[in-house]
Amino acid sequence: MDSLLNEIVKRPNLSSIVKELQEMLEEEKKLRREFYNTITEDDKVEFINGEVIMHSPVRRIHGMTMIYLVKLISTFVDEYNLGETDAEKRMIELSRNSYEPDIVFFKKEKTRHFKDDQMLFPAPDLIIEILSPGTEKIDRGIKYEDYALHGVEEYWIVDPKRKTIEQYLLKRGKYILEFMGANGVITSKVLKGFSMNTKAAFNKKENIKALQELMKN
Repeated sequence: MDSLLNEIVKRPNLSSIVKELQEMLEEEKKLRREFYNTITEDDKVEFINGEVIMHSPVRRIHGMTMIYLVKLISTFVDEYNLGETDAEKRMIELSRNSYEPDIVFFKKEKTRHFKDDQMLFPAPDLIIEILSPGTEKIDRGIKYEDYALHGVEEYWIVDPKRKTIEQYLLKRGKYILEFMGANGVITSKVLKGFSMNTKAAFNKKENIKALQELMKN
């Protein structure tokens, strides 16, 4: 049992604590329903622990990194009919929080149940978050924990400033660091057969080269 939970269970006022937590969760559910009713397709916004988190426009370095990665991954996914890839605007609804990750991939087994007018989606199989000064704490904190809790098999944290990629794989409910660095080849577990030089995420020439290699295979 979690040490904090163990301490709470020992409290003589346990029943009142449970009641208060239930009331808090009900209020949070109400706020999330209001959140869904007020957001628009133009908003870049997330619902985290009862709070609405608005995101500012991304910097050029962030946007270019996302474009490079989406090019490579979506080309591979489409070529081999593996499922669906999307960037920024796919709202992921987990048990408590709602996120719009930078890049998501869903296996074909999940996508066959999707509808054209669907706006809320289950946990993806692969998530990539590109760090920015305003999101790093969230990407390495609550999202890291929440994605693992909801079975996201593979999680990449990409730092466009340092030009590094961290690859985490889900093992026994926890993320294990599989790869980290600015140089080298990263191989996806979820995207079977997909490998890329990390430089392809940050450099136009390297990206074109990696794209050409994918098309040859």
